[in-house]
Amino acid sequence: MNIETLIAHPDTSATAAISINSSKREVWDALVNPVAIKQYMMGADVESGWREGSEIIWKGEFDGKKYEDKGVILKIEPEKTFQYSHFSPMSGKPDVPENYHTVTIYLADGADRTEVTLTQDNNTDEKSRLESEKNWTVMLEGLKKYVEKT
Repeated sequence: MNIETLIAHPDTSATAAISINSSKREVWDALVNPVAIKQYMMGADVESGWREGSEIIWKGEFDGKKYEDKGVILKIEPEKTFQYSHFSPMSGKPDVPENYHTVTIYLADGADRTEVTLTQDNNTDEKSRLESEKNWTVMLEGLKKYVEKT
């Protein structure tokens, strides 16, 4: 992101959070297990080596259109932090570094539960930030439902 964008849009990070009645281990397993991800992330097929520097690819269909999003795992600390870059060609933007988001998922202990907080940076404006928050909230609700029923 360039300095002009930061000045024009000082806080473009989307945030979503949820409390899941399960252990960090179980929540973590669902975050990095392609079979689980397909269940709560709109049917996406995910491929990755699941280590820092590994490519991560999401394939699926959204609103009747096939997509293939991509990124790189930036940080992976089991049961603590999962961070990756993300680019979607469906955005209509060129595949250049300034059009990637960084998604960070934090896990923290709660009383008999896991607190999950997700942030996504580099939203272009307030409208896209709010849309991202809405989408991530839906994903986290799906994660909660998946983990709590297994």
